[in-house]
Amino acid sequence: MFGIQAKKVLLLGSGELGKETIIEAQRLGLETIAVDRYDNAPAMQVAHRSYVVDMLDGAELRRVIELEKPDFVVPEIEAISTETLIDLENEGVNIVPTAKAVNLTMDREGIRRLASEELGLPTAKYKFANTLEELKIAVQEIGTPCVIKPIMSSSGKGQSVCRSIEDVETSWNEAISGGRAKKTRVIVEEFIHFDSEITLLTVRSASGTTYCAPIGHVQKDGDYIESWQPHHMTAEQITDSQFIAKKITDALGGYGLFGVELFLSQNGVYFSEVSPRPHDTGMVTMATQDLSEFSLHIRAILGYPIQGVQLLSPGASHTIKAWKESKEYEITGVADSLTVPNTQVRVFGKPETKIGRRMAVVLSTGESVDKARKRAQLAASKINITQK
Repeated sequence: MFGIQAKKVLLLGSGELGKETIIEAQRLGLETIAVDRYDNAPAMQVAHRSYVVDMLDGAELRRVIELEKPDFVVPEIEAISTETLIDLENEGVNIVPTAKAVNLTMDREGIRRLASEELGLPTAKYKFANTLEELKIAVQEIGTPCVIKPIMSSSGKGQSVCRSIEDVETSWNEAISGGRAKKTRVIVEEFIHFDSEITLLTVRSASGTTYCAPIGHVQKDGDYIESWQPHHMTAEQITDSQFIAKKITDALGGYGLFGVELFLSQNGVYFSEVSPRPHDTGMVTMATQDLSEFSLHIRAILGYPIQGVQLLSPGASHTIKAWKESKEYEITGVADSLTVPNTQVRVFGKPETKIGRRMAVVLSTGESVDKARKRAQLAASKINITQK
């Protein structure tokens, strides 16, 4: 099926971001394998082959990777046995961008200590706790309001704002139930009074480090609802943001696209988090840029040159979420949504709905960010998810 020169990429995580990554890989002639914990995940629907495994099970993860012998192993989610990836990298397997990067960014403690204590980047004040009693002490030291998160989670799961000492137990229970890898350690962060929160997509490639125009976004319960590009920033904020992004991505190393999350406040720019992969808020780049975040990721992984990224138009994205659980559902209103000018819809094709699960996204462009956001919001309002 493939010529002897064809490279092989294996994705660990096969959701909507993985699906677009697979499509871009195939456009450049790669053989693609999608792996996830459930069958018929979005990327599996377009990949050449797929496997269903528990990616937290190191033995299962190793079995699939050794069976396929891919040129690139590309983690697309956090819930992976990163210790296994470190071992495999030491044995010569190419982990994108590096096993160190995947391991550190899955662990909020590791990445926060790297950013603040080793690199000296501005971050919120923080403490760690292993028990409810330790958490109460940490909250008293940090002060309220504060943000409490499991050290291992994704898409805002287990995250909450603790507004008083009476809320600590509720936040603890939420963090423990929302965390991954059976960890009971949590991080308590100072609540930063920020003007806005952005994602700075940062690409490390053979051509050096490249930045996309900043992406603003609105989150609810730690998960994004809408995003827009470009987000307005002063020249000083852009310089500071790019400095922070370069410091953290250089420390992580490797080639690929990183989603660097930052707070913009009256006191300056603060580092929040980083993902060594395409970012959910970056789906807007499928409408705004000459090269989407997925195309940039694949080009960088392959060692191809990236001369720069052009912003073709202001744009916005708006998510479509489910609010019930069902294995039988229907997405309606797409035709009505597409009557909104300069609008696209991406239906992810997930096999079942869950509460708060992203099922589709609307992408709109406009003469301004404000107009694009209004179009995306209007188009999204016309789409419904009906559980059968």
